[in-house]
Amino acid sequence: MTEVNKVIYIVLALFLGSFGIHKFYAGKKLSGFLHLAFCWTFIPHLIAIISAIMTLFVPSDENGNIAV
Repeated sequence: MTEVNKVIYIVLALFLGSFGIHKFYAGKKLSGFLHLAFCWTFIPHLIAIISAIMTLFVPSDENGNIAV
């Protein structure tokens, strides 16, 4: 499990999620490359929006980090 900042992860997922930048930030290179490979479709952006919404409900620690 990798700890990432919750706010940065959500912002990256919303604005650059179709390119998989939030996955690269979380250390998940394979998922990032899959998002990047299919960025010409709407599917990675939809998955990124769902991921950002789900991350909103994950409680963060005292530093604002979450385990991804």
